[in-house]
Amino acid sequence: MADLPSACRAVTRPLPTIVTTPALPTVVHLDADAFFVSCELALRPELRGTKCAVGGRERGIISSASYEARACGVYTPMPTQRALRVCPDLIMLPHTSGLYSRVSRQMFDLCETLTPHVQRNSIDEGYLDLGPCGFATASEIEARVRKLQTQLWAELQVPVSFGLATNKLVSQIASKLRKPRGFVVVAPGAEQSFLAPLPLGKLPGIGAKTEATLAATHGLKVIGDVLRVGEGRLEAAFGSGWREMLATARGEDDRPVETEHDDAKSYSQQETFGRDIAEFAEIERIVKRMIDELLPKIRADGKHVRTMTVKVRYPDFTQEAHGRSLAAATDLEAPFYPLVDPLLRAAWRKKRPLRLVSVRFSSVEESAGQLEMFAERDEKRRRLAGVLDRLNNAGRDAVVQHGHQLAKRRGDS
Repeated sequence: MADLPSACRAVTRPLPTIVTTPALPTVVHLDADAFFVSCELALRPELRGTKCAVGGRERGIISSASYEARACGVYTPMPTQRALRVCPDLIMLPHTSGLYSRVSRQMFDLCETLTPHVQRNSIDEGYLDLGPCGFATASEIEARVRKLQTQLWAELQVPVSFGLATNKLVSQIASKLRKPRGFVVVAPGAEQSFLAPLPLGKLPGIGAKTEATLAATHGLKVIGDVLRVGEGRLEAAFGSGWREMLATARGEDDRPVETEHDDAKSYSQQETFGRDIAEFAEIERIVKRMIDELLPKIRADGKHVRTMTVKVRYPDFTQEAHGRSLAAATDLEAPFYPLVDPLLRAAWRKKRPLRLVSVRFSSVEESAGQLEMFAERDEKRRRLAGVLDRLNNAGRDAVVQHGHQLAKRRGDS
């Protein structure tokens, strides 16, 4: 070949190699299956495979139902008496105080052996970010997460479902598709095609009533319908939030996995109901149960909290919240119980049925600035609480500390 002119030879030098890292399904959502029931069955394995549920027997509600019970029509939070009519051979299990928070800590601690980037969303649900862990292929990620799923069952006897994707939105939807013991991987780039055939109710924020209204009024039944209609119909269906809904239907989500567990700024727990609840006493019991679950965790972390916030959400997804602070931070349940009634009434102003309630503790401190006159009394309570925490962590439930827990023993969860 004839020599090229020198000017041409200059531009024929090899170009730098550009290495692009392929996208990987590094965001993992884990969702424990029938968590409260699974924790109880770990203590009573002879009941596995039976129709059982956790809740109060006489005037309580179902907090968690086995999948065998769900197949008979039992759901959360169905009133217990109705559940027993639907499923006469349902085995009712009382709440074991302290058990669920202990198992939750152990579950997430095991997750942190795979990656330090763990977001604890609630007592039985969270996210893992495997992006910074150096995995080179999707198959390697899948193998490691499957190993974690096996390990959780082997060590805790708790079945957990996993969803793997490139973002939190898609991984959360994926984890709930094939429960129990589900394992769904959404390949990078396949987010939109994965979501398109699913019912609209699979998207966060769209409950059964909203789903029915969208189908009847706007002809929107599956997620792909949102992508096929014009802006006018979307605005008519979703109002000013139609652009956000369109992005959600495409599987777009740039929220990072947030890890604040080691230096917690707040502690929270929420419960979304299978049916809307209008009874104040029922919601009040649920809020107090959340306090019972959160305060042992706060004590275990060596923290004290001063502010409690109660949030309620209505079926149309509007929500209200109200908070109040104690004079001094504490790690005891008792000072927060009197706040439940006024906070719930202040937040639940519309007096309409609720689809969700949550409790959040903030103003976290390393130590509580107790007034001198109350220091000795609170220290006695703290020692008692510590003893009860240790008993509960050992799987016992022989002693209770608070009056409403006695009601739970009689079935008034």
